[in-house]
Formats: sequence, structure tokens, C-alpha cells
Amino acid sequence: MIVAFSVSPLGVGEDVGEYVADAVRVVRESGLPNRTDAMFTSIEGEWDEVMDVVKRAVAAVEARSGRVSLVLKADIRPGVSDGLTSKIETVERYLAGDGTSRG
Repeated sequence: MIVAFSVSPLGVGEDVGEYVADAVRVVRESGLPNRTDAMFTSIEGEWDEVMDVVKRAVAAVEARSGRVSLVLKADIRPGVSDGLTSKIETVERYLAGDGTSRG
């Protein structure tokens, strides 16, 4: 499964980068495949291991902020691995004109 999530502290002002870095650090130290962009961090693995990392990332932010916002989206597809890479490769193939278009 792939989970894309965003965790942010509430009530600490506009500059939340330091708090978000605490959450991303947890994800990167997990050893699971992951990517971080401007809006979300995506992580790939089995249900229990991914959700454990999300829970620990939220806890890392919560340790320094009394209130936390969590947005989470999951792609639950048993038997698929390396989805973080393969999904992007598929889109890039279509953008390059090498994929079969649906009409």
C-alpha cells in the first residue's frame, strides 16, 4: 500500500517547517520507501508498518504542539510493490507518447 500524508502542528504560527521535519525524519528513519514533496510525504509498505510510521510521525509533531492536523490518503492494492516508482514511470511514459492512449 501507498499512503500519502501531511502532518502539521496547529497554533504554532505560520512557520511549521521545523515541526514537519520531525515527522519526515521519522519516515526516513523507518527504512520504508518514501518521498516527500511540498505538500505530502508518501510511504510504501504493508498496512501495519505504514500506519505505525504515520502514528509515530504524528506523535513526533504532537510532542511539540498541543494540536495536530493529519491528512491521509491510501492506495490499498495487495501484491503491488514499488508503486512509488512504477506509478510515476507510467505517467511519464504517457507524457512521452510511448503509452497506449485510451480513447
